[in-house]
Amino acid sequence: MRQIVLDTETTGLEPAQGHRIIEIGCVELLNRQLTGNTYHQYLQPDREIDEGAIEVHGITNEFLDDKPRFDDVVSEFLGFVGDAELVIHNAPFDVGFINSELKRAQHTVSDIAQRCRVVDTLVLAREMHPGQRNSLDALCKRYEIDNSQRELHGALLDAEILADVYLAMTGGQTTLSLDRNSVTGEAGEQATGIRRVPAHRSATPVVAASVDERAAHEARLDAIEKAAGGSCVWRRSNE
Repeated sequence: MRQIVLDTETTGLEPAQGHRIIEIGCVELLNRQLTGNTYHQYLQPDREIDEGAIEVHGITNEFLDDKPRFDDVVSEFLGFVGDAELVIHNAPFDVGFINSELKRAQHTVSDIAQRCRVVDTLVLAREMHPGQRNSLDALCKRYEIDNSQRELHGALLDAEILADVYLAMTGGQTTLSLDRNSVTGEAGEQATGIRRVPAHRSATPVVAASVDERAAHEARLDAIEKAAGGSCVWRRSNE
């Protein structure tokens, strides 16, 4: 089973108002394992980015001046996605923008959902955790996924984090490496583990035996030594 975890960043909130995609990030899962294959592209939107959007993702108009347009990369993007299942957080937002770009480019694929099944992790999270906060940051906290690098939204980073959250929500990977070192799955593909928050473990408390407990212990060793007809191995280990 091939899945693509996808996220986008945009110039604003409404494609109907002419807002455009400015970043696409995709992470590939194969048989529920992270393969290490990604797709990442910044895009020139041919319009100004809303100030509120810049505050969210930090991408400026100047940064995008020399970037390709969606028309230039649409075949490459769709080639990477293929007919995989798409995993998206708040899918109507991203799917709406992708479809708007496809129609603007007059591509033969005008609705990505006709080509790919879409799984909305926000809907899934609300079903699993009704009445709770289910933003990506909230899910990271709930499932102990490390999102410490997420100072600003970024399509590829958010897709990587969402992949970890999705795997944690739905039962984990077939092969799991907690330190994110590469591992090899059954099919030979390279996979990486979930980015767990490091455990902060306190020192294991040491409780000393009481006088009575030590006496009982020695009496037990005396009995073992007598039954064995020689020295007790546990006493030899302390010599």
